[in-house]
Amino acid sequence: MDILFSNSQNLLNQTNDKFFRYLFDKIDWNQRMIAIKGPRGSGKTTLMLQQIKYGIKPQSNQALYFSADHYWFYTHNLVETTDSFYQNGGRFLFIDEVHKYPNWSRELKNIYDLYPDLKVVFSSSSALDIYRGESDLSRRVISYELPGMSFREYLNLTQEQNFQPVSLAEIQTSHSQITPEITSKLQPLPAFKEYLRRGYLPIITESNPETIPVFLQQIINTVVESDLAFIADYNAGTAYKVKKLLGVLAESVPLKPNVSSIARKVETSRDSVYEWLTQLEKARLLNFLIAEGKGITLLQKPDKVYLENTNLSYALKATPEIGSVRETFLLNQLKNIKKEVRLPKSGDFLVDELVIEVGGKNKDASQVNHLENYLIAADEIEHGFGKKVPLWVFGMGY
Repeated sequence: MDILFSNSQNLLNQTNDKFFRYLFDKIDWNQRMIAIKGPRGSGKTTLMLQQIKYGIKPQSNQALYFSADHYWFYTHNLVETTDSFYQNGGRFLFIDEVHKYPNWSRELKNIYDLYPDLKVVFSSSSALDIYRGESDLSRRVISYELPGMSFREYLNLTQEQNFQPVSLAEIQTSHSQITPEITSKLQPLPAFKEYLRRGYLPIITESNPETIPVFLQQIINTVVESDLAFIADYNAGTAYKVKKLLGVLAESVPLKPNVSSIARKVETSRDSVYEWLTQLEKARLLNFLIAEGKGITLLQKPDKVYLENTNLSYALKATPEIGSVRETFLLNQLKNIKKEVRLPKSGDFLVDELVIEVGGKNKDASQVNHLENYLIAADEIEHGFGKKVPLWVFGMGY
């Protein structure tokens, strides 16, 4: 196991405490088994390494991090590795990319049952349904979701600020008090434009900004060809068609999907389109909107389809339509604070009985002023008034 400890220590040596994702303080690290799900590049690995280095501060050999696709597991299994680790004083085990390991759920169940004083944290793709593994982990694991960064986190990371989250209720009632506190320290609009283009993932500080779209295209390929290949048993032909489906959607999002038309373009069946849409949504490449009053069922056609975040919009299309980008941003941020968002009869989004209409700086309330509870989320303004709120402020929620 020396190679696993060596790799773990090398990664810990490169881990710093300059920036922590918001989820770090939300996780109950005292739980015996924790799952951290999220899209590629969202910072799951760094989160786990930071917990070892700054949370646990372990003595020698007490904590171990490794990726489940490490070549060590070509000839060793997870249970025997854990047993050796435990017998040598190990008490904190961190496993990355668990979905890459065959029989992951069965062996994690065995580890949980065999070592009651061992704490296990594992990460996985967003697409993995942890509670539907072949062994029942539902009573054993506490699951957390780590999305990409909010605009607030982006500002804290790139501008070295310490802005605190604000709730949707606070935005609705107190946005005119919130915005001056932020604009006194920076100009939000240039930063917001950059965030929309390439600031959703923490890699923004580690990469040439111009290469971010290429990196995102690589992430899409990896999610479809690797993650979904493991989870949904894709072959090369299926992966090609799923990427083709994503390309078709990217050309016209947000759209009300005509499944028959999409199936013809992708050269597949309607049932396959339904299935792939659901898998892409679980993998955090798409967001769905269901009309108000409708129930939510598996494999149902969404009323509207969006890309999951605005960075994908710029990665998949050279010049995405700005109205689409604005809506994509707001839906993404609302879903990331765990709000149930619906498609209202009037306006763009319905959340907590509040209708939100999205537009540019000159957007008026003509489409929603017959409603009692509404907001206008207007782009390209620093401050709002009354029911007109700067769009960027909705990015301060987590």
